[in-house]
This record gives sequence, C-alpha cells and structure tokens, in this order.
Amino acid sequence: MKKSLKIYEFSTIIEKDAAGYYFAYVPSLQGCYSQGKTLEEALSNIKEAIQLHVEDRKKRMEPIPSRKPVSLTSVEVKA
Repeated sequence: MKKSLKIYEFSTIIEKDAAGYYFAYVPSLQGCYSQGKTLEEALSNIKEAIQLHVEDRKKRMEPIPSRKPVSLTSVEVKA
C-alpha cells in the first residue's frame, strides 16, 4: 500500500544582504534557513531545507507547525 504525501505550506522570509546574497528562513520552523546568490537559488535551497526539516520532524514523531500568516510588514524606527 502506497502512502499518500501531505502538502505543507510555510511562510518564508527572504532578505537581500549588503553583499547581494539572498537569505531565506522559515519563522515557524526554528533553525530552518538557507541562502543563495540569486533569488531563484535561495528559493530552491530553502525548499530543500524545509523538506529535510519536515522529514526529520516526522521521523522523530514531532508535530509539524501549521501557523497561518496574519500580516507581514516593515516597521521603521529612529534610533
């Protein structure tokens, strides 16, 4: 009997640093992050990191977070 695969969706933040690299991370999966020289590479790398993270959680019988995004915004402060 073949197991059906579940599809997961995670909010992912991608930021560009001063050197021009893209840094991607998943707030609901602590420690799940990656980077790339291009946006496409960063997206591909974070997708692979998410898949490995979820597979590891399943093996350990840990829950898979299912948070839904409410808002994403920038906040400007003077310091």
